[in-house]
Amino acid sequence: MQRGAKIHINLVVKVIGLLLVIMGLFMFTGIPFSFYFGSGDAGWLALSGSLTSLSGLGAYFVTRKADNRSIGKREGYLIVSLSWVVFSFFGAIPFWISGAIPSFTDAFFETMSGFTATGATILSDIEAMPKGLLFWRSMTHWLGGMGIIVLSLAILPLLGIGGMQLFMAESPGPTYDKLHPRIKETAKRLWGVYVLLTLIQTGLLMLGGMNLFDGLCHAFGTMATGGFSTQNDSIAGYSPYIHYVITFFMILAGTGFTLHYFVLRGMFSRVRANDEFRFYLFVLGAATLMISISLIGNGVFGTEEGFRNALFQTVAIVTTTGFVTSDYLLWPNFAWFVILLLMFTGGCAGSTAGGIKMVRHLLLFRNSLLELKRQVHPFAVIPVRLNGKPVSQNIIYNVLAFYLIFFTIFAAGVLIMSGIGLDFESSIGVVIASLGNIGPGIGMVGPVENYAAVPLAGKWVLSFLMLLGRLELFTVLILFTRAFWKH
Repeated sequence: MQRGAKIHINLVVKVIGLLLVIMGLFMFTGIPFSFYFGSGDAGWLALSGSLTSLSGLGAYFVTRKADNRSIGKREGYLIVSLSWVVFSFFGAIPFWISGAIPSFTDAFFETMSGFTATGATILSDIEAMPKGLLFWRSMTHWLGGMGIIVLSLAILPLLGIGGMQLFMAESPGPTYDKLHPRIKETAKRLWGVYVLLTLIQTGLLMLGGMNLFDGLCHAFGTMATGGFSTQNDSIAGYSPYIHYVITFFMILAGTGFTLHYFVLRGMFSRVRANDEFRFYLFVLGAATLMISISLIGNGVFGTEEGFRNALFQTVAIVTTTGFVTSDYLLWPNFAWFVILLLMFTGGCAGSTAGGIKMVRHLLLFRNSLLELKRQVHPFAVIPVRLNGKPVSQNIIYNVLAFYLIFFTIFAAGVLIMSGIGLDFESSIGVVIASLGNIGPGIGMVGPVENYAAVPLAGKWVLSFLMLLGRLELFTVLILFTRAFWKH
C-alpha cells in the first residue's frame, strides 16, 4: 500500500466516466431485437443508453485535466469497486423506468446479479419481459463476466492512462498470468478468446434449434458463467444436444482464459502441466460420478439422462454458472448434499467463474499435508509447490486469510438473513449463492424458485455479497480500512 501518497479522486472519476460511456453504448445493442420482436422497449433502451453515456461524458470532461499518470494501487481498487456499483445503478435504469421491474431495489439487484455474473433473479415470468430488456439483462452478464475493466485496458492506454493496477484488482484468483509484456495487449488477447468462444457457442446452439436471440443470450450466460436464461425453466426445456453444448462451454468458461490462449497457440504442454486445471477436472469428474450413481441407482433417471443431469448440474454449480436442467432439491439427499458442497468450490483462477477457486483449495490441501510432514520434521524446509514451482509463503498466507474472511462473511450473512425473517436453510442458500456468485441455492431460492420473496433489506445485503464475491473480497474490503485512506 502506498504510504503518504494522495488518492487521485479526479482520475478515478475520469476513468469511471469513460467506462460509463462504453456501457451506455452497449445498452443500444438490445434495440434491434426490440424492433424485430416488436416488444416496444427500444425507446427506453435508447433513453437509458443516452443518459448513461452522457453522464459518463460529463464526468470525463469535468475531470479531463486530471493527471494521466499510471493508476496506483489505491486508485485501482477504488475504480474497480466503484465501477461495479455505478454500472449496476445505471444498468438498472432501463428496467426501472420502463416499468418492467417497478421497484428500483429489484432492478438494482437484478443488474448487480448480471454484472457480477451471479444469475440470481427476482423475475417470476422471464418470458414476459420485453426482448430488448432481456437482451440487455444477458449483456450485463457478458460484460461483467470477463470484466469491463479488462476491456477498458485496451482503450485507456491510448488516452495516456495506464492500467496494470486495474488488471491486478479485477483478475480473479491469487495469481494471474500475463500473456504479453504490455497490459493492453494482454487485455486484447483475453477478450479475443472470450469473443471467439462466445461466437462459436452461439453458432452451435443455433444448430441445435435456438434462434439468434436465444443463442446469444445463452452464450453470454455461459461464457460469463452467469446463468441468466430467456426461459422460465432455464435449460430444462431444451434438447440433450443443447445440454451437452452448454456443459462443454461451461467447462471452458470455468477454465483460466490464459490456458485457452495457450491452446490456440498450440502450447499444449502449458495446459497439461497446470495443476489447477487437472484438479478442476478431477473435482468435476468425481462429483459427476457420485451424483450419477445416486440418481441412476435410486431410479430417478435412466442411465443417459441421469449422467447428463449429474454432469450438467455439477459443472453449472462448480463454475458458478447456475443454469439448471432439473430441480436438484428433489434428488436423493446424498446427491443434493454433494451439490451443496460444490457451492463452496468455484472454477479456476483467471476464469469468469466465481467462488473460492480451485487453486485456493489445492494450495490449502497441499499446505495441510505438508503441515503433517512438518510435525514429524519440524526443521525441514518443505515448500508448497504449484506447477512444479515453489509457492511463496505470502501467497499461502493470502489463501488462508481468504478462507477465514470468506467463511466469516458467510456466517455473518447467514446470521443477518436469519435475523430478517428467512429460515435457516434459505439463509444458507441465499448467502452462499450470492457470495459464491452461483445464482440458484437451496431453500426458498432453489433451482426452480427466485429471489422475489427476499425482504427489501435482504436484497441490498445480497447485492453487497455479490460484489464481494465477484471482486474476491479483498478488492472491496480494503476500502473499509483506515490504512487505505491514510495519506
